[in-house]
Amino acid sequence: MAASRATILITGETGTGKELIANAIHAHSARHEHPFVPVHSGSVPPDLLESALFGHVKGAFTGAVASRKGYFEIANHGTIFFDEIGTISLETQTKLLRVIQEREFMPLGSAETIKVDVRIVAATNADLKRLVEEGKFREDLYYRLNVINLALPPLRERKEDIPALVDHFFTKYCRENEKFLEETGRSRLQFEPDAMQILMDHTWPGNVRELENVVERAVVLASQPAVPADVLPEHLLEARGLRIRRDASGRLPSDASLFEIVADYERRKIIDQLEASDWSQTAAAEALRIPLSTLNQKIKRLNIEIRKRSGA
Repeated sequence: MAASRATILITGETGTGKELIANAIHAHSARHEHPFVPVHSGSVPPDLLESALFGHVKGAFTGAVASRKGYFEIANHGTIFFDEIGTISLETQTKLLRVIQEREFMPLGSAETIKVDVRIVAATNADLKRLVEEGKFREDLYYRLNVINLALPPLRERKEDIPALVDHFFTKYCRENEKFLEETGRSRLQFEPDAMQILMDHTWPGNVRELENVVERAVVLASQPAVPADVLPEHLLEARGLRIRRDASGRLPSDASLFEIVADYERRKIIDQLEASDWSQTAAAEALRIPLSTLNQKIKRLNIEIRKRSGA
């Protein structure tokens, strides 16, 4: 697939990593030494998209005080990636079709065409076939783009990819933050087993984008190569429920992490207050000076079993 010049259409839910896959295809192709140019079609105003794609000459429109290269010219001999391809207007679709068929385009305001050698990879979270039926997407462009179709499952259906994605994002953000890097340029960070298990158990409604945010946070907060669970966002810990290790005597083990020590103290503090309040969560929340909703979240996360009140 990477070695081919054929256009590729990547489909999948929002955040499934379509741009990451497109970049990987480019990196393993013969075009890897040339630009990879992402175009986030949905975030560019329709009246500016054509200028962004094809460029313009000086005086082409009001405000065009100088000539400007478009994404296609910048991506020459490389790869151009269209995210949210289904949001492009029919007029721009027509011009895009010409680039695919003729391998040339005309900058705005110019009478001359520019030859271009670009591989096109497109992505969408929409049903393009339905858009074709509704007259919102050109059928001929759909078939031109859909030479190779790559359906990307949501992350919850391919959890075996999580360790590799974590390594990729660790390296990416360690480089950006200039910390915990090996001489090879790869990250030295690794999640501790309990933290990795939480990642594997999560359902990832935000897909790869959510995982990337979690790893970036971990890099920023990490103070040692072994990354503990306490750097994970609260919602991941709440969803999992915390398991605090204990030895045969019921005490924390000597190698307990700071996270386990704090969680154990918090758990005992909440249980003591619940007992003092006759297991009234409302009264306990008031005594602890936290909202009732926060107390309920902590009860769930810390696996505290609520007993019946004595008068109940």
